Amino acid sequence: MRNKAVYIGVFGRGNQGKSSMVNALTGQQTAIVSDVAGTTTDPVRKSMEIFGIGPVTVVDTAGLDDPTELGAKRLQKTMQTLDQIDLALLVFSGNQWGASEIQLAEKLKSKDVPFVIVHNKSDLEGLSPALGRQLEARYGVTVCSCSAQTGEGVPDLVRAMVAAIPDSAYRSTSMVGDVVKRGDVVALVMPQDSEAPEGRLILPQVQMIRDLLDCHAIAVPMQLEELPLFLERQRPDLVITDSQVFAEVNKQLPADIPLTSFSILLSRAKGNFEYCLAGTPHIDRLRDGDRILMLESCTHITSCEDIGRVKIPRLLRKYTGKSLEFDHVSSLDPLPDLGRYAMAIQCGACMVTRRQIANRLKQIADFPLPISNYGMCIAYVTGIFNRVTAIFR
Repeated sequence: MRNKAVYIGVFGRGNQGKSSMVNALTGQQTAIVSDVAGTTTDPVRKSMEIFGIGPVTVVDTAGLDDPTELGAKRLQKTMQTLDQIDLALLVFSGNQWGASEIQLAEKLKSKDVPFVIVHNKSDLEGLSPALGRQLEARYGVTVCSCSAQTGEGVPDLVRAMVAAIPDSAYRSTSMVGDVVKRGDVVALVMPQDSEAPEGRLILPQVQMIRDLLDCHAIAVPMQLEELPLFLERQRPDLVITDSQVFAEVNKQLPADIPLTSFSILLSRAKGNFEYCLAGTPHIDRLRDGDRILMLESCTHITSCEDIGRVKIPRLLRKYTGKSLEFDHVSSLDPLPDLGRYAMAIQCGACMVTRRQIANRLKQIADFPLPISNYGMCIAYVTGIFNRVTAIFR
């Protein structure tokens, strides 16, 4: 299964030509270029295709060396980007490799982020061969010399980027590759409520259909109302449902037919699945006044049928009989103080990359804080947790 876009971050001190490098890579005036230090403030993102890599999101970041109070806040934003990228370009020029570059290179190594060192503005001053060899030996990475202004060396940089990006950035684990085989009939129960976009399917449903096609299985999408008729005519090898209708599907489905959800399968492909499995039963230990951190990996307008902001909080309060409080973090916003929470519940994370969600869950696991997944949580309070996770145990 193909991942979403590969994320590439461009880092360096001010006036090293980072924004010009972004423009050279994208072939567009994506980032504002100026000789004035601090032109780039918040990270600027541009989605595009790079030949040899495919879809990418290039992230231009603020300079590493702004000594002002505002610069410190910009640097904090830049550092947060490290948990969201699959590859970093560390840009410097004039053979001036100093403390800022060393600190960032060490940070990238500690976070296991692949990176390429880029000596820019080679049209003004070429890279010292001795410095290039020294950096390659010290960090075990490729050092490229190029000019974003003239385009000299940019093709070589792209080739180095392709070589540096790990395979895991291109492909994520198949959601169903180890539980279905060629020719299996898989029923997909996909209710189209007010949360569904007009005239199209939500991303997890699209991803699942593509994954099943890649596995040469037979995908049969349907709404909940059509499930009884389908079961009269066909015995499926697996049923995958939207977690919100777990209870209804469970009642209609014979006990010997495997059942799971889109959210749970996404969790297997992208996150710390075993940690979520182990953390879900913590629901039974929730007490009055406990706060639960709801982690949404996208931003959207909420409605009365919103699963993370309405349905799950209502289900948990009813199941536990406790007065529970809920806080929400959207997209890849920084996590709050985890010490305030009794547990966390993560969505399926269809909108983010495997690395991004893995880094987020690692912060929670290292704290440590019990964590569940939307689908696992709903299954647990519905009483079918063991059934919907049985095929993975």
